[in-house]
Amino acid sequence: MFNIIPFILILASLSIIIIIVVRKFSVLATLDLETIQAEKEIKFKEQIIASRLKRNYFKYYNKILKFIKPIGFIISSIFSWVYKKLVDFKENYNIEKAPLADPKVKIDSLFSEAKELEEKEDVGAVEKKLIEIISFDSKNIKAFRWLAEIYHKEKNYSEAKQTLLHILKLIESDEEKKVDINDFSDEIKDVDLYRASIYFKIALIEKDANNFSSSFEYINKTLEIEPNNPRYLDMKLEICIINKERQEAENTLERLKKANPDNKKLEEIEEQIKAL
Repeated sequence: MFNIIPFILILASLSIIIIIVVRKFSVLATLDLETIQAEKEIKFKEQIIASRLKRNYFKYYNKILKFIKPIGFIISSIFSWVYKKLVDFKENYNIEKAPLADPKVKIDSLFSEAKELEEKEDVGAVEKKLIEIISFDSKNIKAFRWLAEIYHKEKNYSEAKQTLLHILKLIESDEEKKVDINDFSDEIKDVDLYRASIYFKIALIEKDANNFSSSFEYINKTLEIEPNNPRYLDMKLEICIINKERQEAENTLERLKKANPDNKKLEEIEEQIKAL
């Protein structure tokens, strides 16, 4: 009796196991090993893609960062430049508003300071002093002419030309005679002769800027005022040769021979013209 009870328990347990297996068999049958493998591959691919995206993100992020950094630097520089200009404007504005007992004394002092700075080759500081002078006297031709010389030496040809053209406008529009003729130069005190010197300077600037047609135009304006000036004729000859204008060069050479027969360059110039 006692030997049968364990046997019955074993059979009962085995029966329960068989029932459970049979019930779960349909579920197990629906499992597809290929599907499991495919899911594993999908997950693996997703990991690879995620890893690649991450690498690409940092790769392009670094590239974009390299591109953005210079732009940020430029923007920062622009804001710094604008800020500096605003500060300079404020200083100049305050100078203009400040009452002066004797503006001429202040202007003479600024010219002296500019001269000292020029000897130290501090071009930027000289320019600032000249602009300060102009803030006191907007018709100071000497200051404008000095500025034009600075711009020409610094190869800021456009600014140099515009400054000289402004001088011409000051002279031509000076109906009230506010422009001091003593400001022209130490050598030239005649208005027309000074205008000719301005045209000549513009012709030089345009030549240096390789604007030969414009240079030719301004040297002709110079010669309309001083037709027999050897220096101006020599300049015109140089431009004619550059522009390969042989007939004009020959005519100018004849004028130069009459104006300056002792010029040692005449034969050399004649040979250059023949080679055109």
